[in-house]
Amino acid sequence: MKVFTYSQARQALATVLDTARKEEVLITRRGGDKFAVTYKAPRKSPFDVPGIKTRATTRDILEAIKESRSRGAEHGTAQDGESADASSPPVS
Repeated sequence: MKVFTYSQARQALATVLDTARKEEVLITRRGGDKFAVTYKAPRKSPFDVPGIKTRATTRDILEAIKESRSRGAEHGTAQDGESADASSPPVS
């Protein structure tokens, strides 16, 4: 753990932040107050996934979606924007 005074931290903020990437940093003030500086790694979106190479065309993808939805309709499942049969119990 690295400790800086308030004055030191002000004069060398970049150093304080670089140090906080590796270890805990405390900044102390004259009155005895202590503040911790911690590094927070950027969160990645769960949707940030690598792409894949495919020969599927837009038409192929849309046809697959249409086919999938029509199979769902045959089995009585609700589609996007549709409500399930009122006699069916809600699914949780």
